[in-house]
Amino acid sequence: MLKEKETIGIGRRKTAVSSVRLRKGSGIIDVNGRSFEQHFPLQMQRDTILAPLQKFSNPEKVDLVVRVRGGGLEAQAVATRLGISRALVIENEEIRGDLKELGYLTRDPRKKERKKYGQKGARKRFQFSKR
Repeated sequence: MLKEKETIGIGRRKTAVSSVRLRKGSGIIDVNGRSFEQHFPLQMQRDTILAPLQKFSNPEKVDLVVRVRGGGLEAQAVATRLGISRALVIENEEIRGDLKELGYLTRDPRKKERKKYGQKGARKRFQFSKR
C-alpha cells in the first residue's frame, strides 16, 4: 500500500492551533471529522481559509484534512489559513514571497493579556475611594 505524499502545516492564533494536511485530490475538506461548511458556517471564514489556495493553487485539485482545537471560530479560521500557507510553501518555495506580501505567512502575535492581582482584570482596576 503506497501512501500519497502530503505536506503538513501548523498554524496558530491566540489559543487556536490548526494542523493542516495538504494532499492531491478532488477538493474535499475535512475539519475535525466534519464537513468544511458545517464547521465554518460563515462564508467570510471559508473565504479567509481558502484565500491562499485560490491565489496560488487550485482548490479543486487538493484535499485538506484539518485538525483544529482551542480558541473561537475566527481564530481557528486564521490559524488554518496560516497552516495552509505554510504547507503550500513546503510544496513550492517560489510562492513564499507572494504569500508573505499578502500577510498569509505572518503569525498574529496578539494574545489575551493576563489578569493582574489587586485589579479587576488585565487593565481594569477596582473602584478607587478617596475617603
